[in-house]
Amino acid sequence: VVLFHFGISAIPGGFSGVDIFFVISGYLISGSLLDDLERGQFSIVNFYWRRARRILPALVFVMLLTCIAALFILLPSDLREFGLSIIAASTFWSNVFFWKTSSYFSIDAALRPLLHTWSLSVEEQYYIFAPILMFLIYRYIGKRWLTT
Repeated sequence: VVLFHFGISAIPGGFSGVDIFFVISGYLISGSLLDDLERGQFSIVNFYWRRARRILPALVFVMLLTCIAALFILLPSDLREFGLSIIAASTFWSNVFFWKTSSYFSIDAALRPLLHTWSLSVEEQYYIFAPILMFLIYRYIGKRWLTT
């Protein structure tokens, strides 16, 4: 994915690395959740706490640095949309925000310094809803629906 963004086409379709990451991440998180459910050790609070401790420090750091840089780099007319993108990224909604306001492959994508947070938003949305859904299915429908 990084090589793709630098224009190095050593591997065609480098952008599909994000899809591969989503599949692997979903598989590992779902497996971990299922193990916790089967052992009776599932805690939604602990699950969310571990995710927040892992992701939020880096996200906050990147957003602060990006805000400082944006003040010097972006035109005043672009700062309003940038402010909206900060809100979208900090609420894990940037995938929807950028889908509605721009294109990932457009010429002006370089003017959207938080465009890359769309994938983090997708991942976080999965982290928010998957544990709840898996818990409800496990508890009320049965574990066989989660393992087949």
